[in-house]
Amino acid sequence: MRNFSDLTEREVLALAIANEEEDGRIYTDIAEGLREDYPASASIFSEMAAEEGDHRRRLIELYREKFGEHIPLIRRHDIRGFIQHPPIWQVRPLGLDKVRDLAETMELETLRFYRRAAARSTDASIRKLLGDLAEAEVEHEHIAGRLVAEHLPASVREEEDKVQRRMFLLRVIQPGLAGLMDGSVSTLAPLFAAAFATGLSWNAFVVGLAASIGAGISMGFAEALSDNGSLTGRGAPIIRGAICGLMTTLGGIGHTLPYLIPAFWTATTVAMCVVAVELAVISWIRWKYMDTPPVSAAFQVAFGGALVFATGILIGSS
Repeated sequence: MRNFSDLTEREVLALAIANEEEDGRIYTDIAEGLREDYPASASIFSEMAAEEGDHRRRLIELYREKFGEHIPLIRRHDIRGFIQHPPIWQVRPLGLDKVRDLAETMELETLRFYRRAAARSTDASIRKLLGDLAEAEVEHEHIAGRLVAEHLPASVREEEDKVQRRMFLLRVIQPGLAGLMDGSVSTLAPLFAAAFATGLSWNAFVVGLAASIGAGISMGFAEALSDNGSLTGRGAPIIRGAICGLMTTLGGIGHTLPYLIPAFWTATTVAMCVVAVELAVISWIRWKYMDTPPVSAAFQVAFGGALVFATGILIGSS
């Protein structure tokens, strides 16, 4: 791995060509990932990819004029301290704000890098080349702003943001909330039934742990197998199932862990406090993301939790 300042003019130009090609591919990947749900934003990234291709062609023409046909393959990861960008194809689903910020960061970081490199260079030809590349990045920023103004007026962006929020609800909040509710509520009965039937913290912990993990596995499979997301827009079933299963287990583990305390009544008191916190969190999520009135959300969750809690105590005490 070499330092950027050690590259020759020929190598710097080859690196610039590779950078433009990589950036163009990143923008194309983003455009394809957004096209189905956010066509206006996809158009922006498609045109930005086209601009990167145009700059790459201009750089190649300059390279051929000065150094001939062979262009050495020099990439970002070959240069110490150079900007590294994450592979877009591994990021699904794509978030609008995330990819917009990525595009701005790509242009801004590359611009700053070229300017610093030009300031350190003592070779006039390399300084000029790096300055030209920095100006090209400034031009990219102006192009990005123009494309946003053309393709993404305030009304379109507002609509895309609404779509993004709905997709977040469908793909993350709903399966997560379903799992958290199931884990926090359904495991109350077996946990407290075992606790009051035996009067032993460890026995209650074992039952609660088994109930939490079992419920997590069951809910995870149920969510993953409910639909493949192709028609409902709920996203990848494996991801939804994992979210639901993990939140189910988390909801049950929360009020199970206090039973690691050997003193039974101390553990039970702490577990009850944890249950109250869990139900409050569920009520807040329902109010925040599901537009449920806060009083109604609190009453529904508290009533259901109280019923299951009382069932467990009655069975365990009988």
